[in-house]
Amino acid sequence: MAAETAGPAPLPRIGLRPAPGQRAALAQALRNVSYEILPFASAEEAVRRHVPQDVPLTVTTTEQKGVGPTVELAVRLREQGYQAAPHLAARNIRDTAHLRDIVAQLRDGGVDSVFVIGGDAATPAGVFPDAFTLLEHLDAVGHPFRSVGIGGYPEGHGHISDHLIDEALRRKASYATQVVTQLCFDAPTTLSWARAVQARGVRLPVKVGIPGAVSRQKLVRISAGLGLGQSARFLRKQQSMFWRFFLPGGYSPNRLVERLTPSFGLPDNNLQGFHVFTFNELEQTESWRREWLARLS
Repeated sequence: MAAETAGPAPLPRIGLRPAPGQRAALAQALRNVSYEILPFASAEEAVRRHVPQDVPLTVTTTEQKGVGPTVELAVRLREQGYQAAPHLAARNIRDTAHLRDIVAQLRDGGVDSVFVIGGDAATPAGVFPDAFTLLEHLDAVGHPFRSVGIGGYPEGHGHISDHLIDEALRRKASYATQVVTQLCFDAPTTLSWARAVQARGVRLPVKVGIPGAVSRQKLVRISAGLGLGQSARFLRKQQSMFWRFFLPGGYSPNRLVERLTPSFGLPDNNLQGFHVFTFNELEQTESWRREWLARLS
């Protein structure tokens, strides 16, 4: 079998022909983008080569490596002029002393943004079972972070009821500055969720999580690199994503972006940008974004 050639996603086709105001709102959303990267050995060089310094980054935490490499990579990227927010996974942090050490390391490194999640570890490493508990303690220790992101779940959570997820978001919102959604491939579901969140009084800006321009082979390698336990959970959570990538021709996020276009700039939701899950395919993802912006200009 011939090896797969990983090329950039097809050029975007703006099939919806959005009105000028919608085109402007979509262009702003593509400028107000952030990229999620994994703390693998090649990530730092790939960022330096392919990502403009005005694109904020988030650095995930893997169960296999723990929070240490995530924090260290965020600090190194900040030293090189990037805004890099480490994922602080509550279930990977042992106690308040461990949290204080992390905050001090980030403060000393000039990192002023974090993204707080519960994490996928089956058993908490210490006293923080969820993101809300960690946010409370971050507030208590007097953190220096200008931006604090939290997760949103347009399609719910596999192990937590919708009611509890909604209540958790409401409680976390008072400690946060923005919401970043998990991947959702259905634009109406994302929009309905965003409207409901705003109606319940959560007025934080929302970045919509979308996949970057990623090859199938890349996803397989990423899954293998996460370690057996986390990889299994990753595959379970992202089943809908994987079958899309293995369709003939693979998957492009263009259609999802097109279908979200009419939602940006409307007053009944707070969708204000994209958060791209790059899986470290940074060259292709940035090329894809620039092609969109060129078409919208």
